[in-house]
Amino acid sequence: MYDQVDTMNPSIAWEYYRSLLAVLRHGSLSGAARALGITQPTVGRHIAALEQELGATLFTRSQLGLLPTEVALALRPHAETMEHTAALMERAASSQGQGVAGVVRIAASEVVGVEVLPPILARLRARHPGLTIELVLSNKVQDLLRREADIAVRMLRPRQEQLVARKVGEIELGLHAHADYLARHGTPAGLLDLAQHAVIGYDEASPFVRNAGAAFQGFTRENFAWRSDSDLAQLALIRAGAGIGVCQARLAARDPALRRVLPQAFSLPMETWVTMHEDLRGSLRCRATFDALAEGLCDYVAGQPLT
Repeated sequence: MYDQVDTMNPSIAWEYYRSLLAVLRHGSLSGAARALGITQPTVGRHIAALEQELGATLFTRSQLGLLPTEVALALRPHAETMEHTAALMERAASSQGQGVAGVVRIAASEVVGVEVLPPILARLRARHPGLTIELVLSNKVQDLLRREADIAVRMLRPRQEQLVARKVGEIELGLHAHADYLARHGTPAGLLDLAQHAVIGYDEASPFVRNAGAAFQGFTRENFAWRSDSDLAQLALIRAGAGIGVCQARLAARDPALRRVLPQAFSLPMETWVTMHEDLRGSLRCRATFDALAEGLCDYVAGQPLT
């Protein structure tokens, strides 16, 4: 049936696809309505109209809620592309003729977005109060070519030629623990001693961990007492005295209760880049944001205070 569905019919309103995405994400008409700020009957009408236009069933009802059909799942990436394009158009339209003003969408990892960027962005917006900042925090690499974000802070060198990239330096990662944990369990004298400690680590190896390769040799998932793919969760566990984990040396230095563990045996430099699509070079809002991020992160890498 799907081969006969016209997914590119220009007469189908974007609102119908937006409702489709919301139901896919929330599993019900009521959840989609809350997310979109519209009524449940309106979402239902959008889905019914889309099914009629496409000549296909998109959802079936079950005790678990609305279950997407193969057609709905196949439409999802196309609808997400439309969503990204609509957001890009909205950001572009909101910024025309306004100088350094309008919407800028910034992608960063969780820990950088929470622990490092806020004072940098606060200073930026104090200089340019017309800016609206959208901060996307995820350890998933946002696709700048598809404009999922305008600017990204990345810990791997970008490979795409269409991106403008500036290396701001290297952030050092090291093993750290709370002083209370070390007082209770002792300080390891070597990497082999970590087997006797509660080690905090990842659940699934990230691209950065896989790229680091030998640096994480012996520091593997099977040896972790705590596993999380959230950098913020790992940092919180270190601060709570739950065990020994990896975090940025600059962040740990802010907290007098945290201690560096085995600095000679484990030290990992993490390249840090600010990137954006080359088509945004002429955007005053993006250029100002790009430069502010690069300047602020250079100060952070150099150990300068951000506040």
